[in-house]
Amino acid sequence: MADKLRKTPAPPSAAQKALHKLGLVRDIDLALHLPLRYEDETRITPLRNARDGEVAQIEATVTASEVQLRPRRMLKVVVDDGTGTCELTFFSFYPSHQKTLAVGARLRIRGEVKGGFWGRQMLHPQFRVAGGELPAALTPVYPTTAGLAQPYLRRAVVSALQRADLSETLPPGLEPPVGRFMGKNGVQGAFSLREALTFLHHPAPDVALATLEDHSHPAWQRLKAEELLAQQLSQQQSRRARDRLRAPVLRARHGEAVPLHEQLLAVLPFGLTAAQRRVGEEIAADLGRPVPMHRLLQGDVGSGKTVVSALAACLAMDAGWQCALMAPTEILAGQHFAKMVGWLEPLLAARGRRVAWLAGGQKKKERAAMLALVESGEAALVVGTHAVIQEQVRFKNLALAIVDEQHRFGVAQRLELRRKLEAHGMEPHMLMMSATPIPRTLAMSYYADLDVSVIDELPPGRTPIVTRLIADSRKDEVIARIGAQVAAGRQVYWVCPLIEESEALDLSNATATHQELSEALPGVMVGLLHSRMPAAEKKAVMALFSAGQMGVLVSTTVIEVGVDVPNASLMVIEHAERFGLSQLHQLRGRVGRGAAASACVLLYATNDSGRVGETAKERLRAMQETNDGFEIARRDLEIRGPGEFLGARQSGDALLRFADLATDTHLLEWARATAPLMLDRHPQWAERHVARWLGGRSDYLKA
Repeated sequence: MADKLRKTPAPPSAAQKALHKLGLVRDIDLALHLPLRYEDETRITPLRNARDGEVAQIEATVTASEVQLRPRRMLKVVVDDGTGTCELTFFSFYPSHQKTLAVGARLRIRGEVKGGFWGRQMLHPQFRVAGGELPAALTPVYPTTAGLAQPYLRRAVVSALQRADLSETLPPGLEPPVGRFMGKNGVQGAFSLREALTFLHHPAPDVALATLEDHSHPAWQRLKAEELLAQQLSQQQSRRARDRLRAPVLRARHGEAVPLHEQLLAVLPFGLTAAQRRVGEEIAADLGRPVPMHRLLQGDVGSGKTVVSALAACLAMDAGWQCALMAPTEILAGQHFAKMVGWLEPLLAARGRRVAWLAGGQKKKERAAMLALVESGEAALVVGTHAVIQEQVRFKNLALAIVDEQHRFGVAQRLELRRKLEAHGMEPHMLMMSATPIPRTLAMSYYADLDVSVIDELPPGRTPIVTRLIADSRKDEVIARIGAQVAAGRQVYWVCPLIEESEALDLSNATATHQELSEALPGVMVGLLHSRMPAAEKKAVMALFSAGQMGVLVSTTVIEVGVDVPNASLMVIEHAERFGLSQLHQLRGRVGRGAAASACVLLYATNDSGRVGETAKERLRAMQETNDGFEIARRDLEIRGPGEFLGARQSGDALLRFADLATDTHLLEWARATAPLMLDRHPQWAERHVARWLGGRSDYLKA
């Protein structure tokens, strides 16, 4: 009976659903949901003192109110506050509005004051019946979503601030250095977390708004410091947890005639650069320890990361273990496979082992054969796409996982690869590679639990690439240049941003461009490549281009990484203003791989006045000024911010909401120094701090 009387919980309201959609589930989530901007409702401004273009709050009496039907239906209201009059105009209104705005009503009105020929005016101002005390603090305006009104959100935040546990999680003596950065507005002393949040939700009216907008106010600094500390603590915890794990010790076994990596060095048609040798030694030292390596190998386009990864794979195979190499696209994985087979298959064959290939588009029979090779251990090296981490892939003894363009993989996929050695009670070594150089501050923050190796030297013989910015109104000249290049025996890439027309963005599509170039260049084989093509078709197109039979390849960004055709000497990127800087640099790196002088043409679309937007102009200018991938990455971070730079949507990284890596380096350095001290001396405080700031997202920082 008691069960029958017990009330079932009420279903969530539309507003509660909207809160959950914004990720506002816990009280602390609401407490940390900070205003976008503020409205000053703390004072009444006499109309005679209101400046043109200024948002002001007035208190006035309605002297006239009528609905006009021409030139369109609108409500016109005239108010007088004793110092002047103002006309209010409403294009959308309801009977209840007309009732409130009736002649004789005393109202409190807030809006932008404009001075015109007919006197002062406000368009669609906020209004309510006058009376009651004025607020003592600025009114917050929060980021919101459909179904979530500001008044409801404000009440929810106030209520959450009262309930949330905002007790200190920073032990005495480890406070952040925010006091030293307060000089300009004369505020001294440091905010506690509760004081900082209370202030930022309801700042005093005399605060300098600029310090709230640029997040330089001490209350903002306190929040940024806490957020950075949570991130560093999470990553330090991850590093310490990994240091407790075991991994295979990968050294050449005694009795081998010549170690595999030495055999590979002897057959390579080129010598290693000093940077490649240095990085190779760093990796070898890691692999020789019983602790899982977690290393990021950075190197600009064409710096020779693949050969370094092949040498690392040799160390694993020499020790009798398996190695996996995973790439985000079938084209890139295929390039790696071709190189590895060419370099290693003859050496492995002498030992009765081989290189296996796994990809999504494989025939069932071929796939079954490859899976058997992997499970038996005959496949010493397995190369492929995300197919490598699928459940049915059972390694005999995977010791080294190499992930190329690691930021293109989701966190869950990287974690899955690390679980492939669980049966042995160990974890494989991880080598992640990226041709998108990561600026130092970003590496300090997002890769705090990674060791970073950098190949900062290009192999000799790379041809400098000249970059040209050309408006798309001059496309005909570019096509004529292509004709001359092909006639001289060279090959050309033409990259389009979309596969087919989008109503939202007026961009050329690859299919139409392919047709246009085919008509403009009679006698030239023009190919088309995009991600929706069947794998066999893509492979056939790439084979024709690689063999030199195809003069022009029209492609989407599927060729961004890994495509290596030394005879290609011209890269045209259409709608270059739509691409990120690092992506443009990656695409440019597809040329300049042979002896011929190479060029990259950035075709940009202009607006009606013949101009391009400021941000786009900044990106394109950076491309023209430098070929240095690290300088480009630094500028890309400045322009786009860390979220976009890291590809947050697919990486799942718990990105920073408050701190800015471009301006808050001092706080990041404090957090990096404080995190290990806190874990050593105050582990319970550290746990509470991470739980408050990251909740369940801390796992994402560990992949």
